[in-house]
Order: sequence, then C-alpha cells, then structure tokens
Amino acid sequence: MAPIAFLTKSRQLIRPQSFKSISTFVHLHQEAELAEPPLPPPSPHPEPQPQPQTPLPPNPASGSPLYNQNWMNHIPSAGPGDASLIPVGLGFLRPNSAARMQSLSQSLDSKSLLDQFANWMASQRWADMKQLFEFWIRSLDKSGKPNRPDVSLYNQYLRANLMIGASAGELLDLLAQMDDFGIIPNTASFNLVLKAMQKAGETEAAEKLIERMLQTGREYKESLPDDESYDLVIGMLFSKNQIDSALKYIDLTLKSGYMLSMNVFANCVQSCVSNGRLDTLVSIIERCKKMDQNKFVCPPWATCNYIADVATRSDNSELTYYALEFMAKWIARGEKERPAVHISADEGLVVSALGTAARTYNSKLLDGSWAVLKRSLRQKVPNPESYIGKIYAYANLGNLQKAFGTLHEFETAHGNSDQKDSEGFFSPFHSLNPLVIACSKKGFETLDSVYYQLENLSKADPPYKSVAALNCIILGCANIWDVERAYLTFSSIESTFGLTPDIHSYNALICAFGKLSKADEAVKVFEHFVGLGVKPNMTTYSLLVDAHLVKRDPKAALSLINDMISAGYEPSKEMLKKVRRRSIREMDYESNDKVESLARNFKIRMGTEVRRDILFNLRYTRDYA
Repeated sequence: MAPIAFLTKSRQLIRPQSFKSISTFVHLHQEAELAEPPLPPPSPHPEPQPQPQTPLPPNPASGSPLYNQNWMNHIPSAGPGDASLIPVGLGFLRPNSAARMQSLSQSLDSKSLLDQFANWMASQRWADMKQLFEFWIRSLDKSGKPNRPDVSLYNQYLRANLMIGASAGELLDLLAQMDDFGIIPNTASFNLVLKAMQKAGETEAAEKLIERMLQTGREYKESLPDDESYDLVIGMLFSKNQIDSALKYIDLTLKSGYMLSMNVFANCVQSCVSNGRLDTLVSIIERCKKMDQNKFVCPPWATCNYIADVATRSDNSELTYYALEFMAKWIARGEKERPAVHISADEGLVVSALGTAARTYNSKLLDGSWAVLKRSLRQKVPNPESYIGKIYAYANLGNLQKAFGTLHEFETAHGNSDQKDSEGFFSPFHSLNPLVIACSKKGFETLDSVYYQLENLSKADPPYKSVAALNCIILGCANIWDVERAYLTFSSIESTFGLTPDIHSYNALICAFGKLSKADEAVKVFEHFVGLGVKPNMTTYSLLVDAHLVKRDPKAALSLINDMISAGYEPSKEMLKKVRRRSIREMDYESNDKVESLARNFKIRMGTEVRRDILFNLRYTRDYA
C-alpha cells in the first residue's frame, strides 16, 4: 500500500498547466484561409445594374520580373519567423545560410545593401554577395513594392559572379537580364564581361562587345568604352598577334583622348618589334607626343634600352631618337629625386646610336645621342670610340667644321697625336678614314679649303695645330691621285705648322706614291723615316707590298713580307692572296710556292679563286658578237 499512497500524494503536487512542447523538427507552415462570405438572399425587387467603375491603376510591382515569385508564393525554405523559434544558443540548431540571407535581404534598402557589399568586398565574400542580391530582388521594400536595383548595385552583382568564376556567356546572360529591370548597362558593366572574355581568351567576342559599346554609346554616353575597355581588348589582340586590329583600337583610344597604359605600350613595342613594324611603332609614339594626355608617356628603363637596341640594329633613326629621349627623361627624373638617383645610359649603346645617325644622315639623332652621353657620364671623359663615332657622323653629314672640332676635343681628351698611337685611334687609314673620305669628296676644292682653315687656326689665339688633321688631307690627296699636293702638304707639316710627321704621315705619303706605281719613291720614303728612328707598323708594310704588286714585282713583295715577319708582324690572309694572284698572272710559280709555304706556316687557309681565274682567263673575241 505504501507505493500507492506515494503516488497518490505526488499526484496532488502536480498542478494543471498547459505545456508547450519543444520539437527539433521544422513545423509545418500553415496559412489561414478566409471564409467565404454568405450569399445574400435573393431580393424580390431586383436592383438596377451598377455603372462600370474607373479601373485601378497598374500594379506597382509590374516592373520586377520576380514579383510573381515573392508575392503570396512562399519560398520552400524556412522563413525568418520560423527560424526565430529555434533556440539560437544551441549550436546544432542554428538557422542555415539561406535563411539568414533571406532575413537580411528583407531589412536592407538599396543604399544599405551597397554598403554591405562594400564591406564584404574587403573580405572577398563573393558568394555571399551573389546570394544576398538574389534574395534581395525577390523581397519587398518598406512601401510594399519589389526591390529594384540600380546599375551600380547590379554591377556589384556582376563583379561577384566574375570573381566566383562565371564564364563570359553567363555574364552576358546576366547583362541581358538588366533590361528586365529597366537598367541600361554602363561602361563598368561591359568591362566586367570583357575581363571574363580576357580570362577565356575570347578575342572575337571581345571585339563584338566593344563594337556594341560604341553603338550603344551613340544614344547613351555612359556605355561608351573607356581606357580600361580599350586596354583589355588591345591586350587580347596583341596576345593573339592580331596587330592590325590592335592598332585600330589604339587609334580609337588616342582619338577618344584616353591615356595609353604602360602595359599596352609594352605589348605594342614587343609585337611591333617581333613583326618588324618599327615605322608603325614610331607613328604611335609620335601621336602620343602630340596629345596632352600621352605626351608624358615614358616606358620603363629596360623597355627604353630594348627599343634603342632594336632600333640601332635596324638603323631606324627616328625610333632610336625617341628611345634616347625616353632615357633622358628617366635620367632627369632620377636627378630630381632626393636623394638623387643616378641613372646612366650604356656608352656602347650611345656609340651604336652615333653610328645609326651617321648611316642615316640624321643630325637630330647625333645631337641627342651626344647629349645623353654627356649627361650619363657626369663630367667624365668619353671613351675614344665615342669621339670616333661622333667624327664619323659629322663627316657623313658633310659638316667638316664640327668634325675637325670633334677631332680637336678627341686629341685634348686622349693625348696628342704626336704621342705614340699604338691602337690607331688617330690613323687616317682606320679610325679617321670617314673624315678622309669627306675631305676628298669634292676633290682638291674641299682639300684646299680644309687646309687653309687649318692654316688659319694655327695662327689663332690659342693656336690649333694637329698632325692628325693634316694626315687626313695627305691621304685625301692620295685618294684623288694627286701626289704633288700630297707631298706639299706633307712638307708643310714642318715648314708651316712647325710639327713633326708621325708614322701615319709617312704611310699616307707612301700610299700616294704607291697608287701611281712609284714603288721606288715609296721605298725611299720608307728608308727615310726608318733612318730617323720611326718604327714602321703593319699598315706601312701592307702599303709597300701593294706598291710592289702594282709594279708587278711579286718577288720584291715577298722579300718585304720576310722583313715584316722579322720585325714581328704576321702577314694577313688578304695580303698573301694578293701576292699569289699576282704571281699566277705573272707566271711566277716559284713565288706562288713561297706564298703557299707561308700560308702553311701561319696556318692560313687560302682557299681557291675559281671565279677570279675564270674572269681573268676570258678571251674577248668577236666570235661572241
């Protein structure tokens, strides 16, 4: 009986209460249905028919394509009201992401949604941005109308899809859906699609899209392409090596007044150089320099050096000048920095530019190259090769006054020509030969003019006297076969100018005698300066050998070659071939055998002269007429 009594006692402690059960299952969503109102009883006296009333205004939600999906049609997922019944403190009972996004979408207007997107972009929550936007356009605003995005908000949605990895086709579909909201895509909308096309390499589709932008922009200026649009398309075209199409859009970019980006300019340089279209690159640079937005365009330093190197190899003087101009801008920019950054152009590159100026007769490139070199060296003395390149350029341009002025600077910087010239920097046969050719271009007229100018300069204050300049005149006289004028100029070195002839002076005089088959006089000149203690060089022996061969005396030439070998010089291949050729034509087979022996001793491969022998052995008769 005790257990029963206990139960009876405990039953009295329980008070009747209404308990609300807690379930872990999502409750069934039920909706109350309105009862149909009862029909009124039929009236024995029928009332007259009412007049037709004025129709209601159009549905304010008609502008939203998703209105039928969010009005009186419930989303299958749990609503925010249902989720609020679940205890938040229980971690395993938290509402899912879709429910939270839907709840958040109902509490935001367009401005607050844009701010929310700005916060999520910093943390790259692109998937959440996409999901929230899709819920937001299915929701109603505070006035009960469906949410309608503007173009800025929709562009954020496009950006989220792009960052997630949507294809260009999917973005084009989303772009087409903007018409359902009454939105016209702007430039930023199209640029997002162009970026997707760039990732996929869809060049043809990108060209069609930018043409669409140009057509749409005629009526809606906000859809016209900007510099980013052109950069994307031009970059794709250059990557596919479609240079002509890329140049067309570069032209549109410049005509529209936009600035050419460094990335596009670098691609343009690479493509034009690879396809040998340097003149096209020059025209683009010229157009950029004429526009205020692009006149300060300056490619990176490495690109400047690359352009200059390619331009000098191709002897494109205009492109070389623009490359050096870019480099000068970098040098000036570095000098303005604090602390100063000293940037210097490679002197070898500048020498190549001087050679290009000489071969293309471009005085502007000559002056620009020398200015860049002087600014790069910063009070240092240029190398002899730089002076020689400048003399070469002035000589080709026919500016003898500046050429001889540069020679004077050369002598001042690197020793007087009276000193020993072991490397041939002041030799009229090698380094100064362009100046010799320029002096003898118009015959004795130019030679006499230069001589009289040098004579007047020798009497100036301070006087300028140069043996190297007089040597150029002597060799110029030899080039026009005027041995008398050459001898008079040689004599004036001591008598008029008070200078001492050097080895180059004697060599020029030997050359003048040798061209007129006066080998004996040439030998006397040789014996004269050897007696004075002047040491002959390789050029001296070569000129004497040529003088003997002109006189058809291969034995004397071989004897001189033996003396040259005894003096420590080696015969060149060209010299031995000349002696062999003369020996065969004079039928001096003994001299020919000696030439072959010398060639074997010095390991020189002589080769054959079949073509020369055929021409020499031709018999010109009337039978061929």
